[in-house]
Amino acid sequence: MAVQASEPIIRVDNVTKTFLGETGKTATVLDRITFNVGNEFLCIVGPSGCGKSTLLRIIDGLDTATSGRVLFHDQAITRPSPKIGVIFQTFALIPWKTVLGNVEMALGPTAVPHEEQTSLARKYIQDVGLEGFETSYPKELSGGMKQRVGIARALALQPEVLLMDEPFSSLDALTAENLRREVLDIWRDPAYPTNAVIMVTHNVQEAVYMADRVLVLGGRPAKILDDVPISLPRPRNQRDPGLYDFADRIVSKIS
Repeated sequence: MAVQASEPIIRVDNVTKTFLGETGKTATVLDRITFNVGNEFLCIVGPSGCGKSTLLRIIDGLDTATSGRVLFHDQAITRPSPKIGVIFQTFALIPWKTVLGNVEMALGPTAVPHEEQTSLARKYIQDVGLEGFETSYPKELSGGMKQRVGIARALALQPEVLLMDEPFSSLDALTAENLRREVLDIWRDPAYPTNAVIMVTHNVQEAVYMADRVLVLGGRPAKILDDVPISLPRPRNQRDPGLYDFADRIVSKIS
């Protein structure tokens, strides 16, 4: 299990997000959210529409908070950074690019020399089990393979922080189970530079299985209802009664 860093990698400090509707009325979806993330796997759960994905976008720099701030090593996040990778629910692959082209695309804006981008992309394609599919197009891939491309693309940036937005929700149960194990194996592998993972999910059982800590959001606007350390050894058995005990505690907060 990862150990909490003495100095947080990510600080979410009093973040509030308010949207302005077409009628001129405002709606607050996040209300003074505050937490830190160290060297750990953090899951964020809560009811649909409570602002989990909005919070993830603010952490990535794709969206801005109405008030409050997010810090990465004490520097304010104002735009996306190659040090923070993202895996999306919808795969977000470019249909006219091959597997290799989709992964290389992530490296285009970085300082990685052009001649190294292809070899680096090939390495991560191999690491996620897609060796031999470099010239395939998204339409030729299964859902699980598409998500593997998304994982390879995010890892190719060699990010210190990996954000995941419902990454397994559109996959069948067996594929999702295999990918959960693979993501955990990659995160624990010291060969990868990723120290922190923040994953949004509706699946409480999935959160308890994967996380070192689970943040529970609820209400409109969303507040943190609970912060649950998952004190179970790894690797975990999904049939462990301890998992169900933690899941019951979390569900009771959301219900």
